Amino acid sequence: MSKSSSSFVLFLICAYVAAFAWSWGPLAWLVLSEICPLEIRSAGQATNVSVNMFFTFVIGQFFLSMLCHMKFGVFLFFAGFVVLMTIFVCFFVPETKNIPIEEMNQVWEKHWLWHKYVSNDNVTSRKSSIT
Repeated sequence: MSKSSSSFVLFLICAYVAAFAWSWGPLAWLVLSEICPLEIRSAGQATNVSVNMFFTFVIGQFFLSMLCHMKFGVFLFFAGFVVLMTIFVCFFVPETKNIPIEEMNQVWEKHWLWHKYVSNDNVTSRKSSIT
């Protein structure tokens, strides 16, 4: 591989990392801070960090091996996960723009899938047990 080809590949990898850092990378922290009530936000963020660190470790352990075996296919593999993440966010994560945290339970109750798992009774009983 020539030096110019190597430099181009390095540029593409850096561009991918930068694009991920500005888009999908911080999404987990952003979504959790917008949807979790204050009572469980720290537990949600702790779970998020733990899962994120675990999968970062797994990817770090297997990336070079995958690159040697799959060649450029490893990037298609990760591109497939970006497509899956996009589909998941489009269908399963509700819009939270201009919605106060106190009203997020209503958003989950109106969602086509999550309404089965969230009910207003849980919030009412939780508030009465706190006071």
